[in-house]
Order: sequence, then structure tokens, then C-alpha cells
Amino acid sequence: MTQLDIISDPICPWCYIGKTKLDRALEKHPEHDLVIEWHPFQLNPEMPADGMDRREYLETKFGGKDAAVQVYGAIAQAAEDAGVEINFEGIQRTPSTINAHRLLHWAALEAKQNAVVDRLFKAYFREGQDISNHDVLIGIASRAGMDADVTRRLLESDADMQDVRERDASARDRGVSGVPCFIIANHYVVQGAQDTAMWEKVITELSDAHEKGAGKAR
Repeated sequence: MTQLDIISDPICPWCYIGKTKLDRALEKHPEHDLVIEWHPFQLNPEMPADGMDRREYLETKFGGKDAAVQVYGAIAQAAEDAGVEINFEGIQRTPSTINAHRLLHWAALEAKQNAVVDRLFKAYFREGQDISNHDVLIGIASRAGMDADVTRRLLESDADMQDVRERDASARDRGVSGVPCFIIANHYVVQGAQDTAMWEKVITELSDAHEKGAGKAR
């Protein structure tokens, strides 16, 4: 088995695009032996708990309306080229993602992380939902097969809040400054939303290497 660690934020459009491209490669190679784990990175670690108006956020982040339109125009084009559905007009607020990352941490403990990641991306980018809202997150957890009552109790507490922040800080200390960031076998680092063809090549090379290793062992 080969570990694939993905450092990501569920409000990052490049993470959504990158996951979609990776998923297509995995679907084409169902024999792959990648074990995927998602790790926290907050694009906006200082975001207020209730988030902020999306237009205000974008114009502040990119230095004005024109710059924001230019940046997100390029992202929208990349999503369209990749066949990834994103409804930017439906997103009214930019949320804090600390609770979404806590949910992903708990989902990993139940081997439901990929299902929760999928639902977070869909809720935010296609349905325009506020993924900092407890009810939204509980709904996502429940549909992924997690216990709704347990999830609510955890969200209403500070459980694993500091852990998520420390893991976010650890990623930055290791040099991660943008996401998605993919770490293969705790050694090879791949940055950005890579094409499906690249992931197919990685999967094939890993498979060939494992076969050669198995042959030597016999």
C-alpha cells in the first residue's frame, strides 16, 4: 500500500478541481493501492467564526473588484475545462473552515473521510451552503454514515480544535504555502491541481515498482 496524504481546504477551488482529476485516475485504475488521507490547511486561519460576505472577502484578498474578477475568471475557466461544476454565484459567504476540518478529522477515524470530503466540496461549490454551519456539517456527516447526535455534541464542544490548528501550523512549518499539496509515500511532493494523465502515470509507476519489488522478494 502507498500512502497519499492530501493537504487541502474545502473552500479551495483548486482542491476541488484537483480532487476531481485524481478521482478520474483512480476510477480508471481500480487496482491502485493508494491509501488516501486528508489533512487540514486553512486558507484563512484568521477568518471570524461566522465567516464574511464573499464579495467583501474576495475584494479584500485580491486588492479590489477587478483583480478578484480576474483571478476567479481564470479559476472558473479551469473548472470548465476540467468539467468540474462550480456555482460561484451561489456562494454568498466565505466561511471559517475550522469546523469542517474537525469533521474531516472525525471522519478519518471512521474511514469515511473521502465521502465527507466529496460532500463538503459539493455543498460549498455546487449548492452554496455555509460549511461552517453546524446543521450543514451534521447533515453532511449523517449522509456519509456518521452519527448525527455524536457529531453535534462534538461540534458544540472544542474537541480537536487545537489539534487541527497545530496540524495546520505543522504543514506551514514544513513549507506548505498553498493547496492542494499531495505527498506520495511521505517522500514525493506534488503541488497543485494536476491533470488526470499525471496521476495515471504515478499509479502505473507505483504498480510497476511494487511488482518489481515482489519479484525480487520471490
